[in-house]
Amino acid sequence: MSGGTFLTAAQKKALECTASSLATSGKGITACDESAGTIGKRFEAVGITNTAENRRQYRQMLFAAPTCNDYLCGAILDPETLLQTSDDGTLFPKLLRDRGMVPGVKPHLKVYALPGTGGDTVMQGLDSLAARCRKYYAEGARFAKWRSPIVIDASSGHPSDLAIRANMSDLARYALICQSEGLMPIVEPDVSLSGSHTLEEAVAVNTKVLAELFKQMIDHGVYIPGATLKSNIVNPGVGCPISYTVDDIARANVSVLESTFPVAMRTANYLSGGQSLEDAAARLSAINKFSERGPWNLSFSWSAALQLPLLELCRGKDGLQLDAMSSLYIEELKIATAASKGEWTGNEGDGDHKGDRKRKIGGEK
Repeated sequence: MSGGTFLTAAQKKALECTASSLATSGKGITACDESAGTIGKRFEAVGITNTAENRRQYRQMLFAAPTCNDYLCGAILDPETLLQTSDDGTLFPKLLRDRGMVPGVKPHLKVYALPGTGGDTVMQGLDSLAARCRKYYAEGARFAKWRSPIVIDASSGHPSDLAIRANMSDLARYALICQSEGLMPIVEPDVSLSGSHTLEEAVAVNTKVLAELFKQMIDHGVYIPGATLKSNIVNPGVGCPISYTVDDIARANVSVLESTFPVAMRTANYLSGGQSLEDAAARLSAINKFSERGPWNLSFSWSAALQLPLLELCRGKDGLQLDAMSSLYIEELKIATAASKGEWTGNEGDGDHKGDRKRKIGGEK
């Protein structure tokens, strides 16, 4: 049994259909779900005024760029964007559907400190989630995404077992609520790049996090074929002094997947999480090369890695440079798509973690 006893056969089929669409080989998900405040900071950093109209024009470019639907199967929207329209008056969810991309939404949630853990956090927002999901579905969304951030600090015992259980239980309950309202849930445990942890420590924490997530989803009765994963690429901390090759990182990710990821779930779409486009693409491509046993689609769901270079085109210019941004966006998506098929090579050193010393192998001193 894979859960979902509360769902009808038709409801299960609809959820599976959305999951299958988001697992389209060679395509990924564009993450355009930044709140007005978050995207405002990105705009202001390059001299763009944060207005609703600028946000609308920018999102329109991401959805309507010529041939972007050759590389994208879905888009995650902020609730504001669900109600915005293109220049010709077409609501963005319809624009996406008409171009073969599934519209989704990020519910508005908040991060709060988990008392007694010395800094671990949990996401809050479940109390009104069912009503909001019902509204998002009516506005055209067919999936949702909830992110639970996790930070590794081995010296202080983070993440605590309590934080892992609490966050993964909340992700499972979120998934259950989404499914009950017709939205296919993407569950997103996000283990941060911040810190100095080793790749081996990252593997241990990520394995524990994903194992707990899928146990909680099963215990909650979530319909696993009607859900998908958005996860961080397993990486050493950005301050880790030990060097690792892109192949080291890829093998670590495949090991975590093979140890935890249920075959009933069709796709894992990795977030960029502070990685450059070049590093994220090199690592995703290598993961696909080494993933030989798993049946899953392994692709991308990137925001900053795609969008920050686009916004840099506006620095020192007068307003949004939409034509130039659209052209660069397509070139970026070509890289991302190649990586999702294990076909991106990039430049030598892309995807490596460069510390100040090499990793010891076996019994080396």
